[in-house]
Amino acid sequence: MSLAINTTIPEGIVLAADSRQSYRNRKGMARIGSDNASKLFQLNQRMGIAVTGLAFLPENGVLKSISSYIKEFIKNNQLEKYSVEKTADQLIRLFNEKYEWEKQLEQAKQRIERDLLIKKYEIQEITKKEYHIDFRYKDPQGTLRSGIGRIDPVSFIVAGINPDGSHQVFTCHIPGDKKKTRDSKERGREYGASWVGQTDVVSRIVLGFDGRIGHLPFVEQAGNQSDRDIIGKQLRSLEYVIQWGTMTLQDAIDFCTLMIETTSAIQRFSDGIKANPGDLPGVGGPVEVLTITSEEGFKWVRKKKIVVRDHLSNE
Repeated sequence: MSLAINTTIPEGIVLAADSRQSYRNRKGMARIGSDNASKLFQLNQRMGIAVTGLAFLPENGVLKSISSYIKEFIKNNQLEKYSVEKTADQLIRLFNEKYEWEKQLEQAKQRIERDLLIKKYEIQEITKKEYHIDFRYKDPQGTLRSGIGRIDPVSFIVAGINPDGSHQVFTCHIPGDKKKTRDSKERGREYGASWVGQTDVVSRIVLGFDGRIGHLPFVEQAGNQSDRDIIGKQLRSLEYVIQWGTMTLQDAIDFCTLMIETTSAIQRFSDGIKANPGDLPGVGGPVEVLTITSEEGFKWVRKKKIVVRDHLSNE
């Protein structure tokens, strides 16, 4: 699944990501395939992208890497003329077409129904929503339970400087939505951090909670949207006050690196949460980092190199 982070500060933009690549085998089990995958890519001299989620998509019966799609996208588009938002929109269009996630979501609905019947649960409801599956059932003891089914996403952050010199950052999810997280022309959105992938650890550190809190009974039992909004507002009061607008570029690099390395360390010693035990340690391997500034444009700060490793050496 991996973790990618953007931090945007007055000096420029930082993108960072880990290098772990996982996959599902024929039994549907998630496994770690490599700690040497590339998740960061240069789009042009003023834009970059960080990708998490699915590493491969099927094309003509053959698995093709996300990095291959991005390289083709760069080759086939005149990105020098594109704004950051247009670039994000075109990438969303590409991955929506290649993933065919609507078909995958329907298959997920059928799998959930089949699994519940095999376990002899009494199905109350299975509903396909826009991007996920809601289902309710009774267990053998007659207890009413609910769940949410999702398919593996492709998530990415597109960040950079527009032709007019302004900067923007977008987080995008396939399936899902596009969100503008940074914009130098919008007061209050100029600087900050955003993340995609396995985000629970960084969310707990910075925000004070992770998104799965929405599945806890006290939140689910909130009577209406107004109650949920009040809960959300109170939870956001736990967020650390971080002065993004006074950070230096080195501080932003250190923050992104720390969040990824901390996530990897926590995953080493944990196995999911009590409410949902069992999880893949999807963040690991070297952390790659890039910067984009108005003075120097795109610049690699840390990038893996292909080397010959002597595994028999004692050195």
